[in-house]
Amino acid sequence: MIILIMLLGINFFVVAKTKSKILSTEQANELENVDCILILGAGIWGENPSPMLEDRLLQGIELYKNGVSTKIIMSGDHGSDNYDEVNVMKRFAIEKGVKSEDIFMDHAGFSTYDSMYRAKDIFEAKKIVIVTQKYHMYRAIYIAEQLGIEAYGVNSDPRAYAGQTMREVREILARDKDWFKCIIKPKPTYLGETIPVSGNGDAT
Repeated sequence: MIILIMLLGINFFVVAKTKSKILSTEQANELENVDCILILGAGIWGENPSPMLEDRLLQGIELYKNGVSTKIIMSGDHGSDNYDEVNVMKRFAIEKGVKSEDIFMDHAGFSTYDSMYRAKDIFEAKKIVIVTQKYHMYRAIYIAEQLGIEAYGVNSDPRAYAGQTMREVREILARDKDWFKCIIKPKPTYLGETIPVSGNGDAT
């Protein structure tokens, strides 16, 4: 019972601490000096984004076109030649009118923690707007803030997704895991040379 109370307590703490940073599209439009919009990967189906990822991309592209930021980081899993989330994400955005040079690809965004760590250390982002689904947003913002990033979020939930109940349950455990991780602050799977998000995304 003590362990269960502790796990649920951490979960509620992460949600309570970050929910005020989740903005509407209109509120995000009022932010100033945002270094980039960070779109988190969510799986691909062959050469196409999964429904969850497509919704994240569409929301991020809308923010870009509204002028929230002139740069986008696509952070996802490109762990093998046969699985490449970030290039699928970039092609989708270009087809929707985003300039190639405004898109930065983070090929080693293997986890939410890795994506946030690399956003700061590799891309030198200090103020970001994160795009993901609401259930995932609390943890994403919490990690970013614990790593020293000024972070806000805009949810991308225009429809229901199959298997969402199980995702919600797993997310409770993920919040607990990353709460502890943010205390230790281990390095991500990969780092590398800096590629400032203020530059040209084609370098990635």
